[in-house]
Amino acid sequence: MMFASDDDSQYPTEPSETDESEESKSSGRWFAVQVASGCEKRVKATLEQRIQTLDMGDQIFHVEIPQAAAFKIRKDGSRQQTDEKIFPGYVLVQMDMDDESWQVVKNTPHVINFVGAEQKRRYGRGRGHVKPMPLSYSEVQRIFRQRDEAEPVAKTYLTPGEKIEVVSGPFKDFDGEVIEVSPERSKLKALLSIFGRDTPVELEFNQVRKLS
Repeated sequence: MMFASDDDSQYPTEPSETDESEESKSSGRWFAVQVASGCEKRVKATLEQRIQTLDMGDQIFHVEIPQAAAFKIRKDGSRQQTDEKIFPGYVLVQMDMDDESWQVVKNTPHVINFVGAEQKRRYGRGRGHVKPMPLSYSEVQRIFRQRDEAEPVAKTYLTPGEKIEVVSGPFKDFDGEVIEVSPERSKLKALLSIFGRDTPVELEFNQVRKLS
């Protein structure tokens, strides 16, 4: 898979005009494609099948769903590995753009449109044609670097207002109420009754469980 190495030399760099022309001819450009919500994986699988069936592998090279590592905190406090989409509702396609390859991607079920510049209609009303615009090399570099270097994000089923029990740490066996959730830090803040007073305490996701 492209750009998967931690070595900076493996990330695309901003090319000169000559390099950009040669790169475009040899391995295509990356385009963002808007898809129906929740259908990213379905579009990727269907498009890859269409590429093979229609023998378009020499024009459409890669289909990617940029994702970062994440984990879910189960109700028992254990962790489950998962992935978090960086751009929900979009897939990236590396391709040589022409009418034929455009049709293959655009006519894939659940694809809405390429991201690009809308061309106004010459006559009448209504939306015009969207001209696909390739991502810049710096955008591609940033997206794949974000995917490869992002710290795992924790996802939790807990929301403010829910009752919890602390299952580990210095406040074990205390009950409380969630008042704030910080997924990016894998922590939450809860009000615990300590010495008869509601006291805000910061806890790790895996230190609590939801009370039914």
